[in-house]
Amino acid sequence: MRKMKANMCLLLLSAITLLGSSCSKHKDEKVKAPIRVKTELASSQSHGPGQQSYVGIIEENEGTAVSFTTMGVVKRVLVHEGQTVGRGQLIAVMDDTQARNVLAGAEAQMSQANDALQRYQMLHDNGSLPEVQWVEIQSKVAQAKSQLAVAKKNLADCRLIAPVSGIIGKKMVGAGETAMPSQAVVTILDIHTVKVKVSIPEKEMGEIHAHTPSTIEVEAVQKQVSGGRIEKGVQADALTHTYDVRIHVANPDRKLMPGMVATVTLGNAHGPAYTRYTTLPVTCVQRQSNGTLFVWTVANDSTVHRTPVTVGSTTGNRLTITSGVGQDNRVVTEGYQKLSEGTSVIY
Repeated sequence: MRKMKANMCLLLLSAITLLGSSCSKHKDEKVKAPIRVKTELASSQSHGPGQQSYVGIIEENEGTAVSFTTMGVVKRVLVHEGQTVGRGQLIAVMDDTQARNVLAGAEAQMSQANDALQRYQMLHDNGSLPEVQWVEIQSKVAQAKSQLAVAKKNLADCRLIAPVSGIIGKKMVGAGETAMPSQAVVTILDIHTVKVKVSIPEKEMGEIHAHTPSTIEVEAVQKQVSGGRIEKGVQADALTHTYDVRIHVANPDRKLMPGMVATVTLGNAHGPAYTRYTTLPVTCVQRQSNGTLFVWTVANDSTVHRTPVTVGSTTGNRLTITSGVGQDNRVVTEGYQKLSEGTSVIY
């Protein structure tokens, strides 16, 4: 009996041990389960001698906000975004009922003042009208004329006319909405020529002048053009220590549109060679407690590791990576919130 109890104890102990081992193994499997993330393959390209490449954003040459000068309800907007308009073209119409009523009142006052002027003219010429009264009548005529001119101007202002030629960039007010004075109804963009804005590190600004050769490549429209005159900014970004420069580019076919991303190559065929910087989404660059920046890179065994980086200029939602990420490094761009050193991932 005592031996049977001992055997039962041994069997129970073994079962508990196996159960614990199974739970531990199951727990480890949960811990080691890979995390699904999105990644981006970093790449860099070498350019010819004396040339440097940047990421730029196309901007309109000039933008004009077109607005009514008075408050009122918009009856119709006669243009749409992307439409080409000419100077003097009708853009929108405001409800002019009140303006027409005011004009009718002003015309009636003008008619009354002119009639009084004609009647008192004879008395004045005969010398039977005091000079003070004659001056008063002339003053009323002048006031009526002024009020009539204002009423005509207010009626004309119910029609919104394009002050310049260009394309409609954005429509901010639609039919049935109330437009406030100086509130933009549409914007008209001049894109016969465009500007390409590029952020340049401060140490490279000295090499750029108004006539530095440049090449603009826009993948969205499969187009490559030569840049023209360069405008150099004089105020640096406090965070990135970069300066904005704008390159004038002819755009006769109007294929280059504001907001398009361009690859800009600056320089000529003389001087030392440079390497094109890598750009990554701003959100994938993290900051540690000590202030250093890093990104999560994926190793060949699908584990992630913190990789310190240094950054340059910001263009749109992307950062220029000046060091830390090499050719063909795979970088985590989404899903990094749950990562730790050595975590396995699926991408």
